Amino acid sequence: MIQLNWQDIFIIDRFSTSRWDAVNKGDIYFQILFIEEGSGRITIDHKVTSYKSRDIFVFAKNEVPDIKTHETTTFIIFKFTDLLFSSKVSLPDKQNWLRRSEFILNHPKRKFQEALKNIEDRDLIWRILFFIRKENTAKEQYYLQIIANMVSTILSIIARNVTEKNPEHITPKSTKKNERIDEIYAYIRYNIYDTNLLKISAIAKHFHITSSTLSNYFKKETGNSLHNYILLYKLEIAKDRLLNSDFTVSQIAIQLGFTDESHLTRIFKKYCDATPKQYKDSHVLADE
Repeated sequence: MIQLNWQDIFIIDRFSTSRWDAVNKGDIYFQILFIEEGSGRITIDHKVTSYKSRDIFVFAKNEVPDIKTHETTTFIIFKFTDLLFSSKVSLPDKQNWLRRSEFILNHPKRKFQEALKNIEDRDLIWRILFFIRKENTAKEQYYLQIIANMVSTILSIIARNVTEKNPEHITPKSTKKNERIDEIYAYIRYNIYDTNLLKISAIAKHFHITSSTLSNYFKKETGNSLHNYILLYKLEIAKDRLLNSDFTVSQIAIQLGFTDESHLTRIFKKYCDATPKQYKDSHVLADE
């Protein structure tokens, strides 16, 4: 393992400003923006939302926020760099960070809006933030492990809020089927690295129905088999890892529950018309 500074992988910024001029660097995988105090508005791709004190937002790599402050605002920013994907980097709780972030960023219900719906969860996150700042300032023994654990907790809380229903909106009866499909999607994405929990019988048990009922329902509502959906989602993660990390094909295969490198290569070629290596090489050439 190579030794890197903590700041090479995970960056904490805190500053107050009346004019936002922060620009995303290309090496930022995603970031969480905490509004400690202040108000204003955030624009992404012509979509605008207001912010206020204690709001929390999550931005993917390709989402560059344009922020206009209405008053001096104190921001806290967690920046997760692309090195989070490096197989050569040892970081406490890194796998948890990856899994939670992928779940949050790729969830079908994710929208450009404030990330927390639950007031108690919001209070909990702000208490955790206080202790993260304290540990990061003091830098006493085991502080990196302690911060990593607290960051994992924050990511888990945000992930939980992605799937929570907004109490301010009453869902029409006509969308109940869509809600159930979204719940199945969420279960799969949350447990995508756990082969046992992705078995049809395990998913059916979670939703208190039989395996055949689940399979038939999913096929009818989506036009796709449950097994095929899980496989395609794993391939999307594999593509992302191939282009944004230095994990080998063998390592990616193990991470996603394939038998071995040849198993992943065979499935990848079947659905993507290229081997993982060919896929990666073609995208590298396209970027040059």
